[in-house]
Amino acid sequence: MSNANCVLLGCGILQREVEYLIRKNGWELDTDWLDSSLHVNFEKLAHELQTGILRNKKRDVVVFYGCCHPRMEKILETAHTFRTEGQNCVEMLLGRERFMEELSNGAFFLLEDWALRWDEAIGKTFGDKPEVVREIFQLTNKSILCLRTPCSGDFELAANEVGNKVGLPVRWLDVGLENLEATLRQAIERKSAEDGERSNR
Repeated sequence: MSNANCVLLGCGILQREVEYLIRKNGWELDTDWLDSSLHVNFEKLAHELQTGILRNKKRDVVVFYGCCHPRMEKILETAHTFRTEGQNCVEMLLGRERFMEELSNGAFFLLEDWALRWDEAIGKTFGDKPEVVREIFQLTNKSILCLRTPCSGDFELAANEVGNKVGLPVRWLDVGLENLEATLRQAIERKSAEDGERSNR
């Protein structure tokens, strides 16, 4: 990857993991991170994403997001860019097969940042109604599956608190960065190829 004008704009949920991979691979890639709780507010997510694209309008932007907004593809098409492959950050981390397997088994995926900011994110969505939150989570999930990467800190206490709040058992899964790395590499190489085609015209 030799395009020093490239920037990765996206959700900060896996910021430490992505920045570790950028350093590891020596990618010439700047980052511009957005708040990881934007997916609970579509209007705000669209605004922040469009603002971020505008902020980087003189650069080659790759978007690090799943399909976290119903108009995601339209927003990116209008901006003449694209996003990383995958339904969401968890699929990018686990790979599609494991993601679908755990999803079908009733897992609600919990990453460190969400665990530490649970009340802030969930409060924005449901307000101060713990009984409603419990009912909704128990209706749609069987367990809280905490994903721990090599870059994670210790968020066991916060995760257990989340499990108590929603009334679901907490499970843990240690996850490598191979799938995330492959997803990022694919996006970076695609952007690099597009830039090469443009310069050859």
